[in-house]
Amino acid sequence: MFHFRLLPAAICGLLATLPASAQSGLDRLDRAMSVLDGRAATQYEFSSRLRPNSLETRGLPTYEGGYDGPFLEVARSAARRHGVPEDIFLRLVQQESAWNIEALSHAGAIGLAQLMPGTAVLLNVDPADPVANLDGGARYLAQQYRRFGTWRLALAAYNAGPEAVEQHDGVPPYDETQHYVRVILGTRS
Repeated sequence: MFHFRLLPAAICGLLATLPASAQSGLDRLDRAMSVLDGRAATQYEFSSRLRPNSLETRGLPTYEGGYDGPFLEVARSAARRHGVPEDIFLRLVQQESAWNIEALSHAGAIGLAQLMPGTAVLLNVDPADPVANLDGGARYLAQQYRRFGTWRLALAAYNAGPEAVEQHDGVPPYDETQHYVRVILGTRS
């Protein structure tokens, strides 16, 4: 026969053991989620589509240039390969060369991404080859981002050179560079 007088003692005993087992379960869940998060981070680290936008690139104007030729997808691919937000890189190419594969600047920059000859040598790319030029441009921009930590400073370094960004401890006070950064990032300041 069941004794109801023993029921409160049984419940108290059960409740006393619950927090430890519940905590143990939470610990196991936490460890499992940590493993899954680590695997997911590794698995999707190169997927720009599955990686959330950084706070810095949210609100960035999308590329709305008129170019829709064969090098658009090449530029998108180069940006993704080097971890550069596509819209930033497409706007950079629009600003640099207006998608003219034969563009040559007054300073001697060559091609779609307007690589300086010395930079092209350092990157080991042929600046006259549009595919290599775009890949080199995206890679160089990514290098500047890793060096300076923001797209604003990376773009300034791409335009004026990294030494100018270091010398001025920010975007250099050159009208061309300040305009360049504003146009690509779609900012007023």
